[in-house]
Amino acid sequence: MTSPPSNTRDLPPEEDEAFEASDASAIADAPPEEEAPQTPENVKRGVAVIKKYWRHAPNGPGVYRMIAENGEVLYVGKAKNVRKRVASYTRLAGHVNRIARMISATTSMVFISVETETEALLLEANLIKQLKPRFNVLMRDDKSFPYIFIARDHEAPQIAKHRGARVRKGDYYGPFASVWAVNRALNALERAFLLRSCAQSFYDNRTRPCLLYQIKRCAGPCTGEISIGDYEVLVQEARDFLSGKSRSVREQLAREMTDAAEKLEFERAARLRDRISALSAIQGAQGVNPRTVEEADVFAIAKDAGRFCIEAFFFRAYQNWGNRSYFPRADASLLESEVLDAFLAQFYDEHPSARCVLLSHPIEDSALLEEALSAKLRRSVDVIAPQRGEKRELVEHALNNARQALGRKLAEDASQQRLLAALGEVFGLPAPPRRVEVYDNSHTGGSQAIGAMVVAGPAGFMKAHYRTFNIKSTELTPGDDYAMMREVLTRRFARLAKEPEKEADPDAFPAKPDLVLIDGGRGQFEVAREALRESGVEGVALASIAKGRDRDAGREQFFAEGREPFRLPPHDPALYFVQRLRDEAHRFAIGTHRARRKKEFTKNPLDEIAGIGPSRKRALLLAFGSAKGVARAALSDLEKTPGINKATARMVYDHFQRGD
Repeated sequence: MTSPPSNTRDLPPEEDEAFEASDASAIADAPPEEEAPQTPENVKRGVAVIKKYWRHAPNGPGVYRMIAENGEVLYVGKAKNVRKRVASYTRLAGHVNRIARMISATTSMVFISVETETEALLLEANLIKQLKPRFNVLMRDDKSFPYIFIARDHEAPQIAKHRGARVRKGDYYGPFASVWAVNRALNALERAFLLRSCAQSFYDNRTRPCLLYQIKRCAGPCTGEISIGDYEVLVQEARDFLSGKSRSVREQLAREMTDAAEKLEFERAARLRDRISALSAIQGAQGVNPRTVEEADVFAIAKDAGRFCIEAFFFRAYQNWGNRSYFPRADASLLESEVLDAFLAQFYDEHPSARCVLLSHPIEDSALLEEALSAKLRRSVDVIAPQRGEKRELVEHALNNARQALGRKLAEDASQQRLLAALGEVFGLPAPPRRVEVYDNSHTGGSQAIGAMVVAGPAGFMKAHYRTFNIKSTELTPGDDYAMMREVLTRRFARLAKEPEKEADPDAFPAKPDLVLIDGGRGQFEVAREALRESGVEGVALASIAKGRDRDAGREQFFAEGREPFRLPPHDPALYFVQRLRDEAHRFAIGTHRARRKKEFTKNPLDEIAGIGPSRKRALLLAFGSAKGVARAALSDLEKTPGINKATARMVYDHFQRGD
């Protein structure tokens, strides 16, 4: 089972509490049958379905799924007693609109029994992230956080940025809220402690110090510029600093600097001064640093205009290691505490927690979350909503940031909506487009040709929906932009035509575009129109953007169905928006093409031989100097190479002799 999102409540708290307090003997009987005269027919049908499945629900902790007719999972919930919880859905009245819509769409249910409510919380979070149900609170951004890593598997430990599974032996410090924050900290730490950041293969093959040593960002252990013992002292100082002993580290460096100055060792004193300055730069750039809170995760939630923003701050070793804003998908009728409750279970399904989790709003499942996090980390974890003291100050600071971030988001979305509305008017759409796709091609003389698709919507550029297409056809003439565009659009819309239709969800981002923009003139427009017609996809508006005379921005010519070519006024906001869309598609296409071209340029012929890994490849290159040298080598010479046995030598020799 894959990883995760969160635990949410199916009912408003007052309904849930009333139901849990009902007599247990009544639960053994069939659910209530009384019918409210105003209950819609679709809700009645949903209630009838739930009653049928309720009879088989487990009478203990577990997770349940509510499923629509087309197989879509509508909702994933947990309960201490699944049978009681599911019975609460069989009421014909008293539900909020969200629950009523969910009941009316339900055609089947699935139950999973577990041993404890904590297991139910973790399983629910796992299933929500995997299935992304429409009626659950969803954490939209689940990217992993970067860490600073100091290795313990080498005599001269490396310091590096780390993201993902912790497979290497060493110390991990974080989380940092962004890659930018980690890069800034690493830059300062290298200047402060002179630790190496190079890869192992680079370290092993050095014969003289690299540039980082020359600019005083590495002590040079690779070539013996510093002894391993002295280098270990630097490593320990870095560990102490990142573990919260920053004051003692700075005081020690200050004493050494003073001592060096008294002994007239001014160069050494200057180096120590620069290291102290680098440490001050790290702490000075961290903003709010707590005095009494050593380690905490702080979450504050703000709500406005039916939207939510959760601001997360991370404090480690009495230092602020950054913050990140989240905008979860949640029904506007939910309370801040309900959304925060659901969000936290999803968040901590993948990320390790601090010893203390501070919240702006008390949540219903705080005790359950404490139990789950403590079991996961094998240490005590407190989940609290502080009311006074420095902890409350940290929460208030996070809450102010959440309100500001939500205000900016609402303003950006309103501006984006206006631009989409203007775009719809320009191209004669009946309504503002919710999904705009922009296509461009890139190649070098016809080689490494790729097509690129960027996507924009009400929330701006939707980078998770970007796609690239490696041009596969062997029949098209190299550099034929028309044929490349035809292949890209044919593949894109053939796949779209095969995707099953899902029940319309007003909150979900659509898979089908309302408007397709092509970077090109009339020729590209005609090719694109033919490709769309052949794919059978209907209801998609098409337009192309031809660069103006002398390729000047502002003179673009537009081609659209049923219209003569036209231009927009030079200062029209819709024109600027189209230019942004086109430039983003161009940037994405060029970047992807260059990455592919670079990979081709740096490809080594030895990489194509099965059974030749990094160690054998290194041995062959050290023995013969280059891949060409290996290709020209005699079989007897290959067999004499250290680390290469006769079978491998024969395989390499045959590979080059066959001309593979």
